[in-house]
Amino acid sequence: MNKSTITIEVATDENKIPDTITWSATDSSAENGQKAKAMMISFWDGAEKAALRIDLWTKDMMVDEMADFFYQTLMTMADTYGRATKYQEDVAEMKDFAKTFYEKFRAKQLKENKA
Repeated sequence: MNKSTITIEVATDENKIPDTITWSATDSSAENGQKAKAMMISFWDGAEKAALRIDLWTKDMMVDEMADFFYQTLMTMADTYGRATKYQEDVAEMKDFAKTFYEKFRAKQLKENKA
């Protein structure tokens, strides 16, 4: 059996707010750790039938970046769900929600920028 290790390092400021997030994987071709402004990790606990999550973002993550991050994450979650279930109608519904979410965000941004 092959094993791979993913390492995540989070440096925090004096208030325990993330300053930097760096990750690396043993199966990656990257020689150095990769920087990230945000991360979301979910684990499924089959015994408890519960999702366990770690959501972190650095203080320099901008609101528009967060919206992009959520939009892209929702879209890829829909793709993953589709590959696992083949329920393409549900995938389309999830992607429609993601697109509507993003369009509403952009409209808010335009409105706020005009004010």
